[in-house]
Amino acid sequence: MINLAGKVAIVTGAARGLGKGIAEKLANLGAHVVISDMNQEGAEATVSQIEEHGGSAEVFLCNVADREQANHLIEKTVEKHGKLDILVNNAGINRDSLLHKMNHDQWDAVIGVNLTGVFNTMQPASAVMRQQENGRIVNISSASWLGNVGQANYAAAKAGVVGITKTAARELGRKNITVNAICPGFIDTDMTRGVPEKVWDLMISKIPMGRAGNPEDVANCIAFLSSDQASYINGEVINVGGGMVL
Repeated sequence: MINLAGKVAIVTGAARGLGKGIAEKLANLGAHVVISDMNQEGAEATVSQIEEHGGSAEVFLCNVADREQANHLIEKTVEKHGKLDILVNNAGINRDSLLHKMNHDQWDAVIGVNLTGVFNTMQPASAVMRQQENGRIVNISSASWLGNVGQANYAAAKAGVVGITKTAARELGRKNITVNAICPGFIDTDMTRGVPEKVWDLMISKIPMGRAGNPEDVANCIAFLSSDQASYINGEVINVGGGMVL
């Protein structure tokens, strides 16, 4: 049984979708969860839902692409709670376009949130965890890190997340800090529900299990990696996609 009682966790991009599911799972297992997002209404709704089920959470508005805001997120969390046990880097956006049509704003926006944002939170969090000589960092990459039509910016960012994960795992392991990455496949969220029916059916046809995943499928894996049971799992990239990537 996974028990995160007494743990302090930050989940970025937790106002909705996958991040919300992750935050709810960690809270259900006993962690106090800092809901980091730019969407105040959505973040507050996540907190309310967690509290309704007996969990503990709070909102912290933050744009992780802004280094000062990301530093403030880590600093204020530690100042208030005295420690940081778990960091889940989930915040992400997409600005899809074919490579020859992609403009610099689309490139910069996705790299800024999906890759630089991961660095911006990991750097101050790792400093805290090194002092504690304990911590869990889980970064959300994507099956798209292997390449996907119309997602040069997104794929590049998610591949970068794999690289920084493996590097940080090598650097931080001796301090009892694990750093792992999750690559979700086709997950049923607000974002994926917006795709045309033909695209949905095509994606499902590529999944051996014959269905889209749900946020809890991903959250279950993150909960395990955040726990004491996973203390010797470090630098791994785990696909959670029903076998879509084989």
